[in-house]
Amino acid sequence: MAAKGMEAESTGRLGPALAEINVTPFVDVVLVLLIIFLITAPMMLGGIDVRVPKTETRNIQPEERLVLTITRDRGVFLDNQPISLDRLTRVLTSMVRRNAKSSVFLKADESVAYGTVMKVLDVVKKAGVDRVGMVTEPVPAGRS
Repeated sequence: MAAKGMEAESTGRLGPALAEINVTPFVDVVLVLLIIFLITAPMMLGGIDVRVPKTETRNIQPEERLVLTITRDRGVFLDNQPISLDRLTRVLTSMVRRNAKSSVFLKADESVAYGTVMKVLDVVKKAGVDRVGMVTEPVPAGRS
C-alpha cells in the first residue's frame, strides 16, 4: 500500500514531473546578444582615417603607447581627440614626468607636408619624449 502512495505523490495533480530543461529561450537570448556584439564591435575600434606611407620594414609597437595623428588638412589628434600644439606640449610633458619610458607613435597622412610633420615632431621632442615611432603601412608582397 505504501508503494501506491509514493507513486501517486510523484505524479501529482498535474501529471508526471518533467526532467528535461527547455533551452530554446536561452539559445534565443544568446543569439540576440551575439548579433548585438557583432554589430557594435567595429564601431568601438574606430579611428582617424589617414593613408600612411608604405615601407618594407615592420613596426615594433610596445603595449602602452600614445598615437599622434596628423590628418590631410593638418589637424592634430592625440588618441583620436583633437589637440592644439600648445596643449600637446603640456600633455606630453606631464606624461614623461609620470613615465620616463613613454613612447609616441606619429601617424601622418602621406600628403601632409614634411614641414608640418617636423613641426609636430619638434613639439614631441621638446616635451621630452625620447621614443618616437613613425607608423607606416607594409608594402604588399611582390611590390617594391
